[in-house]
Amino acid sequence: MDIARRRLRNQHLARPQFDKPGDVVAWQGAVQAQDYQGALWAVGLRTRGAVESDIEHAIAERTIVRTWPMRGTLHFVAPADVRWMLKYLATRMVARSAMRHKQLELDDAAFARSRKVLVKALQGGRQLTREAMHAELEAARISTAGGRGAHILWKIAHDGVICFGTGEEKRHTFVLLDEWVPAAKMLERDEAVAELARRYFTSHGPATLRDFVWWSGLAAADARAALDMAKPHLVPEKVGGQLYWLDTATAPRARSTPAYLLPLYDEYAVGYCDRGAILAAKHASSAGNGIFKPPIALDGQIVGTWTRARKKDTVVITPTLFGKLGDTGMRAIEAAAERYRRFLTP
Repeated sequence: MDIARRRLRNQHLARPQFDKPGDVVAWQGAVQAQDYQGALWAVGLRTRGAVESDIEHAIAERTIVRTWPMRGTLHFVAPADVRWMLKYLATRMVARSAMRHKQLELDDAAFARSRKVLVKALQGGRQLTREAMHAELEAARISTAGGRGAHILWKIAHDGVICFGTGEEKRHTFVLLDEWVPAAKMLERDEAVAELARRYFTSHGPATLRDFVWWSGLAAADARAALDMAKPHLVPEKVGGQLYWLDTATAPRARSTPAYLLPLYDEYAVGYCDRGAILAAKHASSAGNGIFKPPIALDGQIVGTWTRARKKDTVVITPTLFGKLGDTGMRAIEAAAERYRRFLTP
């Protein structure tokens, strides 16, 4: 089994099947969005013919929601999923932060006061920047110094009160989740984690249980139970003594697997605890472990990293390769760079 190539297909990097960014995000389960510009490109790569404004339009139209649903990290998620993800995944991250909150003198009473202030400030469809949110707290004599402001917003978002709205002069705004996203069916816990497992192994497979534990942030026992419930939709395959799970329906086979300029934190890398199938150990440090530097993937393997710089009316892409590539590989990388330039076209 060629793990890398199957992942390219199942993640819809090779031959994308979706025309709408919201469908891409729902398929993936969640798309890490800590780096906003990179996350736009991550969704764009998986959406047929998309340009950057298409993804931003989907956010404005609320078919994509940006918040902290799992691992304590920002993700894009589907509006129908956001509340059950917060309920069953985010609480574990909040519990892990209890000591830090205590150090910052943020107890339940402080969070309750902050919540009341911010709900009042945002009611009626208002969108406020982070700076404006901090100003509202300071005006109510709630200190935001020393990281308190960031933790207050993080906690209240984890509680399902606020999420990100649209940009304001390239600064991101916060909104009330209940005003921004219509109410949707709240899944029971077993149903929710089973759906999460099915969604993950369908879109990210072949993957291991350990990969799912990492990606979801669930406790190992909970992740194992979720996988057990999702197994009727999945098939196992053993490679090198390791058990992988993937969807029973194989994604359409691509005629070729060209190069991809992947963004920071792309799901092709960050979606797995073990990245050995796509990144040679000797290159892990140079590649930022496939996460902390934008990687170049060629035939499914990470072969280098890349940077971009805007110059006049163009975007200059500079690759840093781990070894010499032939003409075919270099042409594939240039084609990937041109695709990225088209994505940025207004």
